Amino acid sequence: MKEATLSRRNLLKLGALGLAGGLAGCSRAEAPVRPLPEVLESEEGALALTLPLAETRVELAGRPARLFAYGGRVPGPRLELRPRDTLRLRLENRLSEPTNLHFHGLHVSPTGNSDNVFLEIPPGEAFDYEVKIPEDHPAGTFWYHPHRHGLVARQVFAGAAGLLVVRGALDAVPEVAAAREAFLVLKDFALAGERVPAPSPMERAAGREGPILTANGRVRERLVIKRGGLLRLRLLNASTSRIFRLRLDDHPFFLIATDGGGLAEPVELDELVLAPGERAEVLIQGSREPGRYLLRSLPYDRGGPRGMGMGMRGFFRPQGTAVLAELVYRDEARPALPLPDRLLSLLPLPEPVRLRRFLLGHAMRPGRGMVFVINGKTFNPARVDVAARLGEVEEWELVNLGVMDHPFHLHTNPFQVVSRNGRREPFLAWRDVVNLRPNERVRFRVRYRDFTGRAVFHCHILDHEDLGMMGVIEHREGERA
Repeated sequence: MKEATLSRRNLLKLGALGLAGGLAGCSRAEAPVRPLPEVLESEEGALALTLPLAETRVELAGRPARLFAYGGRVPGPRLELRPRDTLRLRLENRLSEPTNLHFHGLHVSPTGNSDNVFLEIPPGEAFDYEVKIPEDHPAGTFWYHPHRHGLVARQVFAGAAGLLVVRGALDAVPEVAAAREAFLVLKDFALAGERVPAPSPMERAAGREGPILTANGRVRERLVIKRGGLLRLRLLNASTSRIFRLRLDDHPFFLIATDGGGLAEPVELDELVLAPGERAEVLIQGSREPGRYLLRSLPYDRGGPRGMGMGMRGFFRPQGTAVLAELVYRDEARPALPLPDRLLSLLPLPEPVRLRRFLLGHAMRPGRGMVFVINGKTFNPARVDVAARLGEVEEWELVNLGVMDHPFHLHTNPFQVVSRNGRREPFLAWRDVVNLRPNERVRFRVRYRDFTGRAVFHCHILDHEDLGMMGVIEHREGERA
């Protein structure tokens, strides 16, 4: 394979850190793991880079830890793109197990060397991804992480995740453009000595969690806001299983974007709940007295293995409140910045041509133990569970028959949630993850656009995905939207 190259600007960044020669001149077996820059931006329509994934010694919560790091970083470097850009990414697998990449939330091809989760990169080998961002791709906060079935939870829990941002129309809204911007990758960890411990069968069934809560790989991240100013905070829940229930002392959140991009207008929230894989963008107003205000993770009970033949009631009990970050006032904005009244134009999807129904649950299987199922079936990559036609709009009804939350994720095409337990959604938004509490029923609409080929849908409690809660959707030719 031809080696992917870095742009001139990013080569200069690497050169300043003494890293460019290490990437270009060493073999994969010999190359040291040195941190890539924190942010890599596209130039002249392209972003090209080599991204090693390796077990790397880093500092976590003030102690040494061996984690799975992209480019020597936990989280990995933030990749910034624009519509019409091409991402050329050489993934070097320096782990002792196979891996691959999923570009979570991007509306791009799921086949070939693009967002193809059926690929496998063996240990010690590299693969060249090429992801073309469509001209009409929405601005938003996305991310990348491994998606090799059976190893997804292990690799993400060990730290393998990074942000991917597409710039566009939302960034050009004057009030949004004037705001200070910050990013928070929320992630929990567990350590035994310096290493991530293997889960027990019960922990896998429940979905593994860790007691170390981090934002951007740090404990108590620092956020800065001007008095009278605005802070645009982009959040990602990169955890394997943990659901974050967020509250900021004495400050409401003004939601401006969800997984799939911007809203029509800001939505005021006292709390923000993010399931694994979900993203949100909020504006925070600097309208309080100067001081320090804490961003807290509040208790959230996502259920447990009760009723699953384990004779327990709630393996993971809600933990106490934890501090993820602190908001600090500095200086003053002159003039004061207002909230936007309007953001983007959003239209609801039209009436669907068909309704599909998906029952989410669990079962015991001989020789396998606990498995998680969709419509009674575990994942089979050779089976097509949904045959979709380009241009059509469908409505999916999801029913959680289990005893735990199941965040449901659909690849390739975003969707609009229509109702929850028969009640209409309070505002229109594009999403690619929707969380279902036990016994909940959710309906969403999706239009299949642009790309043929196979993709997947699954629970984003990643242990549940690895234990079978995933299906295959094949996009076939039809009327192009």
